Amino acid sequence: MENQSYEVKINGSGIHENNALIGVNGKALNGNGNHHKAVKGIVCLAKQKSCRQRWNIRPSEMSINTLNPIRAIVDGMKLTPNPEKPMIALSIGDPTVFGNLPTDDKVLQAMKDAIDSNKYNGYAPSVGYQKSREVVANFYSCPEAPLEAEDVLLTSGCSQAIDLAITVLCNPGDNILVPCPGFSLYKTLAVSLGIQVKLYTLLPEKSWEIDLQHMESLIDDRTTCLIVNNPSNPCGSVYSKEHLQNILSVASKHCVPILADEIYGDMVFPGCTYQSMASLSSDVPILACGGLAKRWLVPGWRLGWILIHDKNQIFGKEIRQGLVKLSQRILGACTIVQGAIESILNDTPQEFYHRTISFLESNSEICFSELSTVPGLTPVMPSGAMYLMVGIEMEHFPEFQNDVQFTERLVTEQSVFCLPATAFEYPNYFRIVVTVPEEMMVEACTRIREFCQRHYRTCSQDSNELDQ
Repeated sequence: MENQSYEVKINGSGIHENNALIGVNGKALNGNGNHHKAVKGIVCLAKQKSCRQRWNIRPSEMSINTLNPIRAIVDGMKLTPNPEKPMIALSIGDPTVFGNLPTDDKVLQAMKDAIDSNKYNGYAPSVGYQKSREVVANFYSCPEAPLEAEDVLLTSGCSQAIDLAITVLCNPGDNILVPCPGFSLYKTLAVSLGIQVKLYTLLPEKSWEIDLQHMESLIDDRTTCLIVNNPSNPCGSVYSKEHLQNILSVASKHCVPILADEIYGDMVFPGCTYQSMASLSSDVPILACGGLAKRWLVPGWRLGWILIHDKNQIFGKEIRQGLVKLSQRILGACTIVQGAIESILNDTPQEFYHRTISFLESNSEICFSELSTVPGLTPVMPSGAMYLMVGIEMEHFPEFQNDVQFTERLVTEQSVFCLPATAFEYPNYFRIVVTVPEEMMVEACTRIREFCQRHYRTCSQDSNELDQ
């Protein structure tokens, strides 16, 4: 008689604690028909289902639920530049695109030395080399928020740091509070994991401060994380000490931990002061996410980190262990960059940072000054980071239904591409990246002015056209 395969169930519970296949003679078999020792416990037999008769491979629910709003919007736009004008892309948040903002020679030399040492060609621990973690801890430690190596996890860029932080704090059905407008990756990651996203409003008339009353109204029993991005993408805002303390008060009142996205930390213009959230927190536990990408102008090197700030041991061992386990899903950050990190952090001259900030501030001032006098536009002057948001008074541009159509036509007529703020769930604005060379920024603003002058309509013009 031909052997038939059966599934072994332990104690009749259906819990497959020690599954094997057994033949009709009662002897245990593996998938190749080899005998195994008998399984202890009460065994019941359940005949396996017959094999599939046709292919039916479907994508996972996680992949179906993963959506990048920026890609979804941009891919749907009809972007055909004016062939008579060279394209100026003010949409890409990569400071290296135009070649005018190179990293410092000390940073490059650190990488060359790490490669030449032949010490960093193998696997590192998933959380990063101990020495590299110590370097990051020492660089960011301060009396108000001390750090040790055990408080640092090195990651594949700040994006992975954010991914790990959300994943360790939240379960499907939980919700997180996310700024609006805000970095689209927060929602992309959360929704793919079955986590609800609640958007709290930022106020352009208050330099993009958080509407604290609105934010607090969104908190419920399933709120497991508050994301605060300071300095901000896409707004370029930098929060004051007082505002950060008010945010912390809300989080403390409702016992909600904070994910502080501080990838643009210290990239603030003169006259502004950057303070990390952890340096102001007395009790709120914080996972601070950062990396080399923006301040050191090397986004492709993919080195980020999570700094665990937990003065009162509220996270305890479980969250720390959870982060370690999650980090083991991939084997962490690039080892060569880890080998170079000590020199990058400690030897990069202050002049490099000052030069970068001076350039970003100058371009921001040019853009703000030029567009402030354009009818129908309302730019908001940034205080840091690499971005400037511009409001569109849509009632004066009746040809366009929304910011997407506005920016789409701007490409068609003027070959200038600004990212519509619908990508950040904040319609009727667009974002400008201020890292382009100065002459390109001036030319882009001139073209935007020409575009708006051509399409701007006063309310009286609209009424006369309707009467006719």
